[in-house]
Amino acid sequence: MPVLHEELEVARPIDEVWTFVSDFANSATWDPGVAEARKVTEGPVAVGTRYELMVIFNGKQLPMTYEVTAYDPPNRVELRGTGERVLAVDDIRFASTPAGTEIRYKADLRLRGLLRLAEPLTRSRFDAIGKAAIDGMRRTLETGI
Repeated sequence: MPVLHEELEVARPIDEVWTFVSDFANSATWDPGVAEARKVTEGPVAVGTRYELMVIFNGKQLPMTYEVTAYDPPNRVELRGTGERVLAVDDIRFASTPAGTEIRYKADLRLRGLLRLAEPLTRSRFDAIGKAAIDGMRRTLETGI
């Protein structure tokens, strides 16, 4: 299944970028493929924090649960997502640059069940989803969070 790699640099300090992006409750703000996102565990974001998302795929809204599996402020956050049709591992890394913050986003997506047979046909769709997400992240971070 596809592994998406996207990178961007934004003119914002790493602490601001980290705080906003590492909290997946904000993903509906920057990712057009997410209709809704909410944190379902109490307390600050940490390993074990869970989120419920409604993702948009082929015009339908599908529920997914994401859990933070690695949390290293302000360098890296990893989340594992589980839905009826897809499994995902999102690995987001952050680095300070002279101009602001570099973000490297990697998403490993796997279809479940019989949909696995369609994986070779879905590459371009998932590439488009990844580009739209990173473009949305760039716009959101550049215009203000």
